[in-house]
Amino acid sequence: MVLAMSVVLVSLGAPPSLAAPRPRAPQQARNKQRPRASPAPGPSSSEAPPSSLAPDAPTAPEATPPTPPPSAAPERPWAQGVSPENQQRALELFQTGNALLKDAVFVQASEKYRKALELWSHPAIHYNLALALMNLDQPLEVYEHLVAALRFGAEPLEADKFEYARNYKLLLEKQLARLDVTCDTPGATVLLDGKPLFQAPGHYSGLVRPGAHTFSATLQGYLPQNLNRTVLPGETANITLRLYTTEELTRYRRRFSVAMPWLVMGAGAALAGGSAWMHVRARAHFRSFDAGIAACGGCVPPLPLATQLERGYLLQTSAITGYTVGGAAFITGAILTALNQPQPYRIDPAQLAQPQVSIRPLLGGGSGGVQALVRF
Repeated sequence: MVLAMSVVLVSLGAPPSLAAPRPRAPQQARNKQRPRASPAPGPSSSEAPPSSLAPDAPTAPEATPPTPPPSAAPERPWAQGVSPENQQRALELFQTGNALLKDAVFVQASEKYRKALELWSHPAIHYNLALALMNLDQPLEVYEHLVAALRFGAEPLEADKFEYARNYKLLLEKQLARLDVTCDTPGATVLLDGKPLFQAPGHYSGLVRPGAHTFSATLQGYLPQNLNRTVLPGETANITLRLYTTEELTRYRRRFSVAMPWLVMGAGAALAGGSAWMHVRARAHFRSFDAGIAACGGCVPPLPLATQLERGYLLQTSAITGYTVGGAAFITGAILTALNQPQPYRIDPAQLAQPQVSIRPLLGGGSGGVQALVRF
């Protein structure tokens, strides 16, 4: 980040730049020596350290000599639970890191500060580590350590350093993007850009670099969900991940209407049934014709008898045609029924998202109402 680089270079050349947790002054002054005057503002000065520091711990040469506190001074919050030995070792690492930071050896300086924080989580160490990380393009870590440096207010830091840390923290919040990620599927592993974020059910809120990010959630027995989202500087992105089983995302569709194949089969069966009735009627006309010929002894059939024969042939032809068409329709309907079986397909999980409705009252001078917002 170009902005971060420029701010740090200025801060290293002019106060305030470094903060320093300083050990407490010896409880018994030797030979009644008067405390030395504070040197010109340099790259490391701060408030006095917690009273639990070892009395013989050396004071940083560039730090302002502390005023001897009362012997029964209460332990300061940022030193609670930290032994004097750890405080002394942390101070030595801190001073080494300060020297490296002055020489612009940012990687090694940050390593010294990290080791010091393992011994003593002092706000001044967090502050100086943030200064080193500003030059290493680590805005997320810079933000975390600035938050830690501001945790106890301005007391463990100088006022100007406290204001600088607070202002730079606000600047980072505008340059970075905030995420609110939620997953309620128990046991699911939520990942951000391929790195584990948390184990569901849970919620994550934090800052990320602006740009494209991939959110994913996986769990055995569920279909994995992947979501790509581009976030802008200063934006707050609300991401909700939900896992679904195969059954929940499976839907079925048919090629035709369910009734159409059955209608075709029914029409074929009805046509075949009508053809059978015509076939029976044709046979009846043939029997009447045969009976008339037998009665007259083989005479030329009169007109009424010839009509019976013609009607028989007509009904017989119609019946055969009906059998053919009805049978074909019935077979077609059967084939359509087989082809119209439900075909499974998978839907997009976004289609299962329930619409969110938020309602809030509207109050104004002489008027009132309700505003409803529906999100799909």
